[in-house]
Amino acid sequence: MNGERPIVLLIGGATGTGKSTVATELAHRLGITRVTSTDFIRQTMRAFFSREFMPSIHYSSFEAGPTVAGPDGEADGDALTGFLDQTRNVLVGVRAALDRALEEGWSMVLEGVHLVPGLLPGRIDDALVVQCVLAIEDETAHASHFWVRDAASEGVRPVDKYLNRLPEIRTIQDYIVDRSRKSGVPVVENRNIELAIATVMELVFAGAERMERVR
Repeated sequence: MNGERPIVLLIGGATGTGKSTVATELAHRLGITRVTSTDFIRQTMRAFFSREFMPSIHYSSFEAGPTVAGPDGEADGDALTGFLDQTRNVLVGVRAALDRALEEGWSMVLEGVHLVPGLLPGRIDDALVVQCVLAIEDETAHASHFWVRDAASEGVRPVDKYLNRLPEIRTIQDYIVDRSRKSGVPVVENRNIELAIATVMELVFAGAERMERVR
């Protein structure tokens, strides 16, 4: 589609917006074998950095607030403060993963809540880079995704954990969507999975066409 240049597809969005499902299907349709998540990168970092040294990466993105100081210096920060601290740490690992892929000329799909527009490190040259953010505007529809995840994971990802923290998850979504719009990154509404996948595919094809025109 784009000659010899690798494709780097970055799919952001808050917890429960369908990132992993969309990423897996897009990788299949594009013939990309390397698919990973920022949660996997965070999990790897946890093996090297202790809870005492880097506390925020040892919690879910929406539960990291109490691990960092808030804006007023109090011991416990809010959900967004914790999320941003975690994101800054995880993006160091993201940069390393992207650098390795580009050194080897690999195409890859990377998804995760930490792929916040405007916070990603540096430019990515010599690759077709497509970035988007998934969102679910309706709160009830968003909540329903956690019931689906609970069933699909056979309780490994229990619905109550997420529904109890839905206000924090929605706050993080609002922040990511706001950053996306300010940065000019497309926000894809994921009320319908097939439509969301088709929309992101169109972004990939449009990016490939733009790259061909400037060659």
